[in-house]
Amino acid sequence: MSVAKFKSAHEVAIGRESLNGLKDYMNNLGMKNPFIVTDKGIKNSGTLEIVTALLKDIPYTVYDNVAPEPEMSIVEECKKAFLNSKNDSIIAVGGGSVMDTAKIMAVYADYDGPLDNLFGEGKVPGRNTPIIVIPTTAGTGSEVTNIGVLSDTEAQVKKGIVSNHLLVDVAIVDPIMTISCPKKITAASGIDALVHAIEAYLSNNANHITDALALRAMKLIINSLPKAYAQPSNMDAREDMAMGSLLAGMAFGNAGVGAVHALAYPLGGRFHISHGVSNSLLLPYVMEWNKMACVERFRDIAEAFDEPIAQKTNEQAADLVIERLHKICKDVEIPKKISSFNIPESILSELAADAIKIERLLRNNPRTLSEQDILAIYKSAY
Repeated sequence: MSVAKFKSAHEVAIGRESLNGLKDYMNNLGMKNPFIVTDKGIKNSGTLEIVTALLKDIPYTVYDNVAPEPEMSIVEECKKAFLNSKNDSIIAVGGGSVMDTAKIMAVYADYDGPLDNLFGEGKVPGRNTPIIVIPTTAGTGSEVTNIGVLSDTEAQVKKGIVSNHLLVDVAIVDPIMTISCPKKITAASGIDALVHAIEAYLSNNANHITDALALRAMKLIINSLPKAYAQPSNMDAREDMAMGSLLAGMAFGNAGVGAVHALAYPLGGRFHISHGVSNSLLLPYVMEWNKMACVERFRDIAEAFDEPIAQKTNEQAADLVIERLHKICKDVEIPKKISSFNIPESILSELAADAIKIERLLRNNPRTLSEQDILAIYKSAY
């Protein structure tokens, strides 16, 4: 095995009532006047009050204008509000869109150049602003990754910033924060977490640490997501999903993701389909394409899914995995085909031309894909 490095949030607290330690973490970081980044759904649902109730006698400012699949302009607006507020730190309360916005704004607040200069790998010069994140969904893993993704409306594509300066100071993963999560977001973010685990396990950059995290994440998610979807107040299922999402985030934050994400980015960027749903639409079809390159690893995934494979060949085990992926997407009522979104088939070649450019992700994929291969996958998913 080549040299592998492992990175995550500087500190992680997970479990029921872990949120009660918020003030202690703030004190350790010298946070006296936080800028809270969230969205209107979190604020209106009362979920934000769970956090603000812990901030008695502490002044804070709330910015609640983050939108799903946030655009670059939101970060610009958020930075302006933060600098005008004179706050000394950041607390993100929300899902992946909120956490990505807050993480990027935290590094952008200390940067004088244009935001566009930070996209890519290793282009962030530093971060001075302390940041704590509190996820309200079980899915993106943004709380423990060094990645932030924004929509570039002009280019109609999603773009990523990759830097260890995006690793937050503290991630507090309390399942109570996910109870109010709407069913559609529970479904989409849950499948997103499953994609993270699977792609990390199949990644060309996988190692023993990420393998262990990814396999455990798969087992937790495949069993708990249908329960969390059907019974939103099921705390055991919510806690397992929170843990599964966290482990998947740690796995893909180090091993990377592959073709599912690469193909999902232009689909979501052009047609404003949520990241989790875009991944769901492509997951089984990319896995069908990938299985011949790493069929032994598909057997491991089948075991994590508790599939009966004792008498099965590796190829049969891989087919069971793909069948199970179709089933779980159906169970949580995510559409099976791209055509369900009234997207013209004629646009698929343009999507393929955009996806082939996302080399940062495609190089992790276990099977090398050409533009024609990508087009074939889009057609199968259509």
